[in-house]
Amino acid sequence: MSRASLQVKVKKLGMKTLPLTRHIVVTSLLALLAPIVLITSLAYAETYVAGQIGVTLPSIGNGLTHNELTGVFPSGSTISDQSLETSLLYGGKLGHYFRSLPWLGLEAEVYNTTPDIKQQDITFSGPSGPVGTINLPGVDFRVLTLAPLNLTLRYHKTRLQPYIAVGPGIFFAQIKDPSITSDNTQSDTTFGLNAQVGLRYYITRHFTVFMEGKFNHARFNFPETPPGINFNMFGFDSTYNMLHVAFGLSYNF
Repeated sequence: MSRASLQVKVKKLGMKTLPLTRHIVVTSLLALLAPIVLITSLAYAETYVAGQIGVTLPSIGNGLTHNELTGVFPSGSTISDQSLETSLLYGGKLGHYFRSLPWLGLEAEVYNTTPDIKQQDITFSGPSGPVGTINLPGVDFRVLTLAPLNLTLRYHKTRLQPYIAVGPGIFFAQIKDPSITSDNTQSDTTFGLNAQVGLRYYITRHFTVFMEGKFNHARFNFPETPPGINFNMFGFDSTYNMLHVAFGLSYNF
């Protein structure tokens, strides 16, 4: 075989293997890029603001429980648990993750819900036992939760990030009976627990979506209202255990 013929055959063989080589290179690059796409490096400090909307689920959280009557009622008087309505929740968040500890962050959030007290039969009990049952009409109930400092822990190495957070909550609660014509608003502000567990997904470095469950615990003191045309003598202390589910969108700086 002449040298010229051998050169022609080698050239043709190289042209045939070129597409195969390109395919191998492209496949290798995609294999290398896949984990880079899936894994988000968050070594930089990160601050975010978010809006959230969701639902309050008192059927899971048990509503208002351990109700102790106050005011004109003798010590040891109680009423049965009060069931609440499912309610819309809405609010916002502001948070920050640290450069040196990207799995650790601080967050403040605020949200409002109106799980009104249902119309229901309420049993009154004195120190010696039950004394009677009345039908309580529906009552307006609103709770504004301010959580000024949640400690947040997350798994930060992937786009989909599970997280938990816990911190103190300041709860602003208000009850108003629409069936009473005079001013009968009963209000209380108290400290309690605000906790959450959720998943956050990074659409891009700057935009994330999240879904989370929240838990609140607080003890309210609703005093009887002052005398009026139709004043409310029904003052009581009550435990508020509530579960919420929320969804939101964050912008990350």
